[in-house]
Amino acid sequence: MVKHQPLQVYEKQVFVSFVTGIYGCRWKRYQRSQDDSSRWECTWFVILCSSFLLLLFWAYFWLVAQNDFNEFNWSVYNRSGEWRDESIPILASTTVGFSYITFLLILALFHISLGQQLNLYWVHKIGVLAMLLTTISGVISVDDIWGDEWDIILVSLQSTAPFLHIGALATVTAISWLVAGYVVRRERSNFQVMMLLLYMVILLTVYLAPLTFTCPCIMDRHSLRLRPDVIGRRGAPMLGPENTLVSFTRALQYGASSLEADVTISVDGVPFLMRDRTLKRTTDVGKVFPARQYDEASFFNWTEIRSLSAGQWFLESDPYWTVETLTARDRSRIGNQTVCSLMEMLRLAAKANSSALLKVRRPPPEHPRYRTWFMDTLWAVQKAGITQKRVTWTPDTDRGRVRGLQQTANEKLSVEEMRQRGLTSLTLHYSKASTKDLQEYLANNVSVTVYPVNEPWLYSILWCSGVPSVSSDAPQVLRKVPYPIWLMSLNAYRFIWITSDLVSIAVVIGIFGFQKWRMRGMQNYNPEQIMLSAVTRRSSRDVNIMKEKLIISELNNGLSSTEELCLFPENGYATYSHGDLSH
Repeated sequence: MVKHQPLQVYEKQVFVSFVTGIYGCRWKRYQRSQDDSSRWECTWFVILCSSFLLLLFWAYFWLVAQNDFNEFNWSVYNRSGEWRDESIPILASTTVGFSYITFLLILALFHISLGQQLNLYWVHKIGVLAMLLTTISGVISVDDIWGDEWDIILVSLQSTAPFLHIGALATVTAISWLVAGYVVRRERSNFQVMMLLLYMVILLTVYLAPLTFTCPCIMDRHSLRLRPDVIGRRGAPMLGPENTLVSFTRALQYGASSLEADVTISVDGVPFLMRDRTLKRTTDVGKVFPARQYDEASFFNWTEIRSLSAGQWFLESDPYWTVETLTARDRSRIGNQTVCSLMEMLRLAAKANSSALLKVRRPPPEHPRYRTWFMDTLWAVQKAGITQKRVTWTPDTDRGRVRGLQQTANEKLSVEEMRQRGLTSLTLHYSKASTKDLQEYLANNVSVTVYPVNEPWLYSILWCSGVPSVSSDAPQVLRKVPYPIWLMSLNAYRFIWITSDLVSIAVVIGIFGFQKWRMRGMQNYNPEQIMLSAVTRRSSRDVNIMKEKLIISELNNGLSSTEELCLFPENGYATYSHGDLSH
């Protein structure tokens, strides 16, 4: 009696070897399996998908948070006391981690589509866990240091939602190939039904998501208001040290209609421009007055303040990576900058026929000018020769003492509260300025200035919302935005939305139908025909020939011998030999 194993003829599968080799370090055919993946490996696949989604959220957050990188670095500086551009290592690590996890996820999806068993290599498991834990710790740290910044995600969706919807639609449509391949199997299980229902719910959610969108730039172009004025927030701090004459001059050169500055009162009553509580970050006080570098800036007299350099720190630290773009003349000018007084800034604004927005910091109670700071500031405004109507003052305290100056509130107020305070303008953070609130303010003739606006996408949605002015650290960037980056009528967007959904539905139905037809054909295929087709392949194909041993056993006398069958595709015949006999 002759017993033998089925004849096997294998082709080289370079792509499969590549996929399984990198994902699970299974480069050889005998290491691979088409059996169902174990629960342990399915758990790792879920962890991989979770890491991808978390990193996708993390990467999107930092992409839109570029608008506030200066605010982030300043927040870190206030905690650590050292100025560093912390965004660079975060962006680098996020890019590397997201690319790595995305690559592994693509390989895992190829495993599923090719019917290969998932088996993630242990080195990759460590890498996935490391990226997951690092991202979670990053989210916790940002929530602690910069918790208010999460609002930018909702704000950014006003600009990106229509495009994210198209991307999500394409993704769930492509995933239907894997879902269909799993659901149409002959074996039926409750898990398959649950998988199908879950996919249908996700698909329906994506189809109807545009019903929840609030996008100001989906509007009739004839309803678009005038381009918002740009206020140079501390000048143009990316092109020159903040709150210096060079910075303010560059802001005016790049089209800023107004200048914004932070005002502090010196110990001898001179208003000067300084954002920080101390002089350590933006001057060389550590070299000139090392023992006083952590003292509050308002406790220096004007002579001491004027002796400090306010430009060398910018050239040395290069906070915005822009120093190399400056000419030698600009660098020399920056290096010679001193701390700017309020009077100098107002004179520059008056000369340029511009206006000014002042954020005045009241001195502490122990300060010698605590009771006279208000008059010190008013005296500087009057001495500068600027028209008082061009000067806006914040905060809106001491309303009864301000005559001729404009006042603005830097907190969100109702229209009724503004009327009670006698205010006609607001200065709001962009996260507090919803489209509905802006429309209400504009309908009641309330002027709104939104800050900080440094990216074209944010400037565009505020433009579509009708905001009259924005405060920006980057007037040179906004100058390149002569029109909203995208503007679309409601009917045009509805056409794109419905058409995309219909195309997706047709593709999904086609994929499910094709997978069912493909699976039915595989079930009806005769295995002997597959074996015969393998034997009669053309010699031009690169085929690996496997030898098959035939075990011949003599049942009557208990004798056994071994015969060997060899397949020669060159002539298409099969022979076996035993000793000197040949057949």
